[in-house]
Amino acid sequence: MESFKVNILGCGSATPSLRHLQSCQVVDFRDSLMMIDCGEGSQLELRRRKLKFTRLTHIFISHIHGDHCLGLPGLLSTLSLHGREGGVKVYMLKDGIKLLKPVVEYLCQRCSYDLEFIEIPPKGGVLLDTNALTVEAFPLYHRVPCVGFIFREKEKLRHINGEMVKFYDVPVRLIPDIKAGADLVLPDGRIIDNSILTTPATPSSSYAYCSDTMFDTRVAEAVKGVDTIYHEATYLSDLAQSAHERGHSTAAEAAQIAKLAGAKRLIIGHYSKRYIDFTPLLEEARAIFPNTIAADEGLVVDLHTAL
Repeated sequence: MESFKVNILGCGSATPSLRHLQSCQVVDFRDSLMMIDCGEGSQLELRRRKLKFTRLTHIFISHIHGDHCLGLPGLLSTLSLHGREGGVKVYMLKDGIKLLKPVVEYLCQRCSYDLEFIEIPPKGGVLLDTNALTVEAFPLYHRVPCVGFIFREKEKLRHINGEMVKFYDVPVRLIPDIKAGADLVLPDGRIIDNSILTTPATPSSSYAYCSDTMFDTRVAEAVKGVDTIYHEATYLSDLAQSAHERGHSTAAEAAQIAKLAGAKRLIIGHYSKRYIDFTPLLEEARAIFPNTIAADEGLVVDLHTAL
């Protein structure tokens, strides 16, 4: 099965700590790497996890708080110093481009690759649309403008039934159409239904990234039907008031969003540095949404396994 995984490079909150790095994830889709947020230390984690810089093609920044973007200038500079070729696209809200683009251009005056900054509309929308994947942004509810991202694998082609294709002597030139769902018309006019020639396609997967945001049912609506959701869980419920004042969520609220959205799996992260052990956060979330796992640096989640 072709790869669709998320690599957790950082899952802490505001400041780096000895326990967790700041927010950063890398989605590996069919060997193409796409980064979500880029806190300090992200490029070192890329090396530790043996994720190749040359495969990084798209970077999505959720908002302009330092723990989500201050690693970006250094990473882009390193790519140029290493003679990276090809292109890299960076997706940010308007204020982020205004702030960081001049810094990056100053550091990379002779950039070795094509660097493009793409503005994310405030209300979100489709940012990337390939023949196999779409990436869309949607609003989150934080202290500053912020967006989340949904990675959706497109519907896959059906699998060929080799024995039946051989039995009906199907020409090779017709195989692509049959995999796409077409019936077979024989020379004598008979129609062979596609279900005889193929078996169902492998189910497609989807992944949503929700950080940073306070609890809001509009988030659940935006990610409704997504298989795996990453949702910030900065605090336990005893600090719910602090969470709301700072535009964050508790572990219980993250679980409620996953439940409302009909998700199959929840990943929590963005832990406050006050928590040396994330076990209480995990237990609080699992009490509401049992299929919850805790993010940690080095964790790799196969997004196909939620199906």
